[in-house]
Amino acid sequence: MSDKVVPGRMVVDTDGEVVVFLIGMRVNRWRDVRSWAPVWLGMPRMLKELSRERSAGLLGFRLLSGGPRSFTVIQYWESREKLYAYASEQDMAHRPAWAAFNRRARSGKGGVGIWHETYVVPAGAYSTIYHTVPPTGLGAAYGVAPAGRRGRTTAPASVPQYG
Repeated sequence: MSDKVVPGRMVVDTDGEVVVFLIGMRVNRWRDVRSWAPVWLGMPRMLKELSRERSAGLLGFRLLSGGPRSFTVIQYWESREKLYAYASEQDMAHRPAWAAFNRRARSGKGGVGIWHETYVVPAGAYSTIYHTVPPTGLGAAYGVAPAGRRGRTTAPASVPQYG
């Protein structure tokens, strides 16, 4: 991701469907390092792998901290099919990490929790605005264009626009 500020009012440079994948972990017991450390270390491996394998479909990601216990990665994907294909691919990092997590989770200790949510947002059902900031979020994943260019606006097509 570039830190270069893009001046002016911009919107995401895509007209199609977008796929947003949120995945996170919560450390429930800090002392249970064997539960949370593999999860903590696994995500950077997967993100590096996906960054190298551009054809896998990851367009971009952003790491967020929700305090000392909770961590989230926002990911933007080319399609839901590519996301699911990566998740189930035997020769990629996710599948073995998921199997190992499930084996550890059967212990019942609950030292770490994980979650994920997938959103497939139809074309015209999302809104973006970036004003004098480096590209971020969908704008970093797809690129940005000046608001108003080629009919691009900040509001979804289903929302009335005023002024």
